[in-house]
Amino acid sequence: MPETHFYAKAMRGTSRLIGHWLMIGQAAPERLAMILADTARVAKLGEPEDTPDAATLQAWSGDAQPPLWAARSATFLLTQVTARPTPRDDLEACAWAYCWLRNRSFHTLDEAHAALPAHLREPLAPALDEAWADAQSRRLI
Repeated sequence: MPETHFYAKAMRGTSRLIGHWLMIGQAAPERLAMILADTARVAKLGEPEDTPDAATLQAWSGDAQPPLWAARSATFLLTQVTARPTPRDDLEACAWAYCWLRNRSFHTLDEAHAALPAHLREPLAPALDEAWADAQSRRLI
């Protein structure tokens, strides 16, 4: 299988996920940071050492690379909010798809597509296909 740049795109898109969470979250950044950290702990998406502050969350939405638990939590929350957000660009879509596969266990690509909320099936379809191919191409040595 030819090498893809999917993982790099997904990692660059994680800051966009955090930015999306900040944009649509209906609370102060301090509260949104706490919600991300608490979600990671409760939903077993990671173990943040500390709850980030508002400045850290703002940095993660810009040039600073957020930890994976934060991106996974943002994806978890964004897929459930009533505003029904969708990725705003290709990098963010790659991050959503990567985290979607990391957050749940799927046996097939069709199962992963079907489990998406209806409003995300079309916008995430190409990125989810790439994420699945990337995940399947990894080999343990």
